[in-house]
Amino acid sequence: MNRLILGNLLHRPLRSIISIFAVAIEVVMILSIVGLISGRLSGTGTRTLGIGMDILVQPSNSAVMQGMSGAPLPVKIADVLRTVPHVAVVSPVNVSISVDSSGLENIYGIDYPSFNALKPFVFLAGGPFQQPKDVIIDDYTATGGKGYKIGDTINVLNNDFRVCGIVQHGRGGRKFIQLSTMGSLNGTKDKASAFYVTVDNPEYIDAVVKGITALPGSAGVLRAETAAEWFSMLTTAMPPMFYTSMHVVIGIAVIIGFLVIFQSMYTAVLERTREIGILKSMGASRWTIVSVVLRETSVLAVAGTLLGVVFTYTLKYFLVKHWPTIDFDFSTGWVVRGILISVFGSLMGALYPALKAASKDPIDALAYD
Repeated sequence: MNRLILGNLLHRPLRSIISIFAVAIEVVMILSIVGLISGRLSGTGTRTLGIGMDILVQPSNSAVMQGMSGAPLPVKIADVLRTVPHVAVVSPVNVSISVDSSGLENIYGIDYPSFNALKPFVFLAGGPFQQPKDVIIDDYTATGGKGYKIGDTINVLNNDFRVCGIVQHGRGGRKFIQLSTMGSLNGTKDKASAFYVTVDNPEYIDAVVKGITALPGSAGVLRAETAAEWFSMLTTAMPPMFYTSMHVVIGIAVIIGFLVIFQSMYTAVLERTREIGILKSMGASRWTIVSVVLRETSVLAVAGTLLGVVFTYTLKYFLVKHWPTIDFDFSTGWVVRGILISVFGSLMGALYPALKAASKDPIDALAYD
């Protein structure tokens, strides 16, 4: 039977190749949409944790993702937070979302002395702000796209800024401007989106969180959470639109794989009517006929999924190499899920042709021309 299955696949090589590529495309579509969506979230979280904060203080009703809730908090709250015992550094930030041809991007308005005190910038070129319209960019922004060097002009929030410094990536955003400049651009003067807090001893992190929430007037106004808690919320509270996009693309991918396998195996069953008749006249059971079709489909599905995984990792390599600022990442768990979804969909696509083959009358099949 194994030789028969292999012979059937090789008898129509073009059809087999098309089926394998259809399954591969299904896997690439699933892993690509997951990679872009989860990569966006995990990349944002990793960069924010790279700021060096221990505690994140935000408005009580703010969104999990930075930049989604505006800047409703007065900057002077930083002075109040500094009075909490064991607080070492408080840095106000004003995060604004920029929308351009490259997509959504968080632009950080920072108070340089306090922000740099959290975890000092690693400058690869240039230095801190010198003028109101100076911008600090990370190395990915500097090397990607047009490429920038110190003194070049770059557009930020529809304004021209001079690149004054290039820093190592992983510090929250990819572009940083002065806090006062951000307030002037988006009409939030002396306001902040959040406050990044560090403590003088990690043992007091929970105590500082309690101290902040116990401040007079903070109830219903401020929300304080540890960096670990915030990251956990970010990775689990994926916006509904992301779930919808993911499910739609996965559904389309499954339908494509299902239809191609269905057509391929249905045509194969019609072409092998006499062969099926011979097998049944020799005593082959219905289950034997069904298993032949399903095992043949399994070979196509496994080959297609493996090819799809290779294609996806290749796509990831070229995307990251040519556009370093793109967050494209997916877990091993999603690779396994993508494989299972594609194989299951393929087997479902072959089930009806397999049952049709098993139901053929051997006399009619032998008489088929």
